[in-house]
Amino acid sequence: MIRRPPRSTQGVSSAASDVYKRQVLADPPEHNIFDAVKLFDDFGADGVIGFGGGSSMDVAKAVSYFSINKISISECYGVNKLVNKRSPLIQIPTTAGTGSELTPIAIFTLQSEQKMGIVDPLLYADYAILDADLTLGLPANITAYSGIDAMVHAIEGYIVPGFHPLCDGAALESLSLISKSLHLAVEEPDNLAARGAMLVASMLGGIAFIKGLGLVHAIAHMVGAEYNTHHGLTNAIILPTVLRYNLPTLEEKVKRMSQALQYEDATVATFIANQEKLLDRFNIPKGLNEIGVPEDCVDRIAKKSMVDTAFGTNPIDANINDMKKLVLASIVKAR
Repeated sequence: MIRRPPRSTQGVSSAASDVYKRQVLADPPEHNIFDAVKLFDDFGADGVIGFGGGSSMDVAKAVSYFSINKISISECYGVNKLVNKRSPLIQIPTTAGTGSELTPIAIFTLQSEQKMGIVDPLLYADYAILDADLTLGLPANITAYSGIDAMVHAIEGYIVPGFHPLCDGAALESLSLISKSLHLAVEEPDNLAARGAMLVASMLGGIAFIKGLGLVHAIAHMVGAEYNTHHGLTNAIILPTVLRYNLPTLEEKVKRMSQALQYEDATVATFIANQEKLLDRFNIPKGLNEIGVPEDCVDRIAKKSMVDTAFGTNPIDANINDMKKLVLASIVKAR
């Protein structure tokens, strides 16, 4: 947070000192927001800097809003529910995956173990700063998970029904950058050019999914909320199952994505096979059961997934039976 001098010579309160010890959690719960709002108030802050991955930047968005709008967060979930204004907001990503620095979306975990989103243009940052040096310390597995998250954003954003020249163009350019740079960023961790390209790819993926997402994210959001799994890894495991469901009637879009990813063959079957090869290259588990997700959650996760905003923009309609099959296939063996 941008800060002014403390309001008193006594510094910060003991209550605030306790709050300082708390970290932004993955799949952040609502209390992360309001703990940080307390810090904002105690510091007499002028604005907010989101520094970190998607969870940190999502919390920063919410803090910039709730720092000056003392209303219930339950009134804000959904699309275009925000009013008034917010505090100044700067976003600085330290991972290359979420694209959160360029989106008007913030996702949080409720006590009911569901994820809900606040989607509003008021959450766009005033400035986003991309610095590849800040990603150099990421472990190889987190680099891979984050990069695949960016790829899923581009794929799902691109196949959302309808044409949007900005979002669709951003999706294809994101895929092109990922095809050239993800393996280098993972396998040559000090390759600054690859790290920088992945930051740009992540940002473009964030632009792409302003148009919407699909069933990969609808399922992954609810799995993450219940089992605290890494979001990028969860997306990666679910991806092949949902591609097999979505792509057979989307040949033209598959062709364009194949070209962006430098695949020689542009058929649906080859596209999916190449995605699976990429996942295998980065040692992505075959099913969600390998990361602690049990089969007995199928009905519950399927139902929850259908209320996620990403469910509504999937290119192929799905009913509850379809969702149960997709969740089960993702748990037992996605590929």
